[in-house]
Amino acid sequence: MTKEPQTTAGKTPSELVRIEAEALEQLAERLEGPQYEVFERVASLLAATAQSGHRVVLTGVGKSGLIARKIAATLLSTGTSAQFLHPTEALHGDLGLLNRGDVLLALSYSGESEELLRLLPVLPRLGVTLISITGCIDSTLAEASAHVLDVSVDREACNHQLAPTASTTAMLALGDALAIDVSRRLNFQPQDFAELHPGGQLGKRLITIDQLMHTGDALPTVAPQATLPEIIHEMSAKRLGVTTVQSAGKLLGILSDGDLRRLFASSGPEAFHMTAAEIMNPAPRTIAPTPFAGDALALMERYKITALIVTEDGTTTSPVIGVLHLHDVLA
Repeated sequence: MTKEPQTTAGKTPSELVRIEAEALEQLAERLEGPQYEVFERVASLLAATAQSGHRVVLTGVGKSGLIARKIAATLLSTGTSAQFLHPTEALHGDLGLLNRGDVLLALSYSGESEELLRLLPVLPRLGVTLISITGCIDSTLAEASAHVLDVSVDREACNHQLAPTASTTAMLALGDALAIDVSRRLNFQPQDFAELHPGGQLGKRLITIDQLMHTGDALPTVAPQATLPEIIHEMSAKRLGVTTVQSAGKLLGILSDGDLRRLFASSGPEAFHMTAAEIMNPAPRTIAPTPFAGDALALMERYKITALIVTEDGTTTSPVIGVLHLHDVLA
C-alpha cells in the first residue's frame, strides 16, 4: 500500500536537514537487515568485475543521473574502472560502451524512467548484468534487475514532495558505501589513491618521499676520514645543512650544521683536527622512500630534526638512496 506523502511546509532549515538524516537512518537500518545480503552480493560482483578487467557503468536521468555521475567518479578514484552512460545517448549509439561481462548500475527512484526502460530489452543480448538502485522495488526496472538496492524514503524535504532531495541523498550515500566497500575488496591502498590524485591540495597531501628527496649528485656524502673543511665544503655545496657519512656504500652516520656548531662550542680550534667518523651522529634517523611526506614530517617533529636519510627499506643497514629535508616537505 502506497504511503500518503507528508508535507514539509513551514519546516525550519534544521528540520529539513533532519528529514534527509532520517532517510539515511532508514537506509542504514535496511542495510543491517534485509538489504545486507543484497549489498554484499552487489559489492562482491563489482569487485569481481573490476578484477576481471571489465567496467562498472552507471546510468540515470535527471537528478538520479547526477548522482550516478558522482558515484562513477568515486568508484574511479578508489580503484574501480567505472563510467557514466547517459541513457538517451545510449539509445543513439553509445551502447557500444557496454561489453559482455560489464555491470550496468541503473539509478531511478521510480524505477519507471522511460529512457532506462527502453534499454532493458538490449542488455541481455549484450551480456551485461543489470543492478538497480531504486525506491520502488516492485517497479519495472527492479523486476528486470539481477539485484535491487532499496533507497526508498518516507518523505522528501521538498514542500510539495516533488523535488528529489532525501531520496537522492540516500542514493548518494549508498553509492559511496558501495565504492568504499569495493575498494576494500580490491585491497586499494593509500599509495594507489595517491597515484590517482596528483593534483590540488589532496595531491600535495599524498606526495611520497621518493618524489621530494635529494638523490644522485645532490645527495651530500663524505667519507669517515673526511676532515672538517671537507665536511663544511660538502654541506655548503649541497645546501641541505646535513651530510651523510658513508663507506663502501654503507651508512655510518650523519652530520648536521647544528652538530658542527656544538662541536666548535665544545672543542674550539681542536675541531679542525677531527674526522667525520669522530664527530658524526652514529644513529641517524632513516625512512623508506614509499611513505607520504606527511609521515616524514611527523617523524621530524617527533625527534626535532630537519632531515631524514632515505634508505631502500628504511633501515640504517640498507643502501642510502636520498636525503629528505624539512624545507622540501613544507614547500
